[in-house]
Amino acid sequence: MPTELERVLAAAREVSWAEHGRRLGVYLPGMFVAYGRRGRYPAVSLTGSRCALGCDHCAGRLLEPMLPATTPQDLLSLGRELWRRGEQGILLSGGSDASGRLPWKRFIEAIAALSAETGLTITAHVGRIDQVTAGALKRAGVRQALIDVVGEAETARRVLHLPDGLAAQEETLAACGAVGLELAPHLILGLHRGRMLGEWRALERLARLKVRRVVFVIFMPLKGTPLEAARPVGVEEAARFMAEARQVLPEARHHLGCARPRGRYRAQLDRLAVAAGINALALPSDAALQAAAELGIEVVNHDVCCSLDGEVP
Repeated sequence: MPTELERVLAAAREVSWAEHGRRLGVYLPGMFVAYGRRGRYPAVSLTGSRCALGCDHCAGRLLEPMLPATTPQDLLSLGRELWRRGEQGILLSGGSDASGRLPWKRFIEAIAALSAETGLTITAHVGRIDQVTAGALKRAGVRQALIDVVGEAETARRVLHLPDGLAAQEETLAACGAVGLELAPHLILGLHRGRMLGEWRALERLARLKVRRVVFVIFMPLKGTPLEAARPVGVEEAARFMAEARQVLPEARHHLGCARPRGRYRAQLDRLAVAAGINALALPSDAALQAAAELGIEVVNHDVCCSLDGEVP
């Protein structure tokens, strides 16, 4: 007899297949190499390794593997070289100032030039932006705004070091909506020091926005950060949340992003996510591919960020 979790996963899977078909997109973001394939969508930091915000879960560590481009000319040169090398796109990111903002204004012309000169698809992990900046990014050719979403003001203050709580998140969501800049919200599970707190409120906020996709990511304790000793949310708790989220956002594409613990945790979570009908999976484990085969799911490979629906022109 199926367990309660298995029933929840099966119910989510049925909804997913009815809306999106029995298909799983697997993605290689950045420049990862797996199964003989290489990602062709590197991340670029506009601030190098610098970040004034210093979030407890990151402390700048996530910027280290990104390609640095700290001036507009650097970005132009790097983007042109990446296009010549056959990359499909770039994810613009970087560290924030103390209010959560990135230096977008000084890079807008360079982004527009890259959009005009190359065929790179450009997405941006935007941080905190107002409506003017959102409009400028869209006009410059940015295709998607990636934004981290939490549901609890205390998490925003204590972990993300944002003194005004969820105000930055709300400002950005409203700004992107006002100008029609496509959102790729990343809902972080367990960011409150490994504990679920406010995730349902965050999901309900996204449901009110009628987002086309939601990317689930899992808090990962990173060495050298204030939260390195914390434990990530339990595998089954995370899987149950994602499965139950399907009932709240049935028509949206559900993605499991590259930010999740590795090793055994990833294998277990991936298998459960596939059983729940996840539509997109970054950096798939062997367990994910095996689960897809067992369920008769078609697997389609893409060498770009999982926030995109598939291969980009």
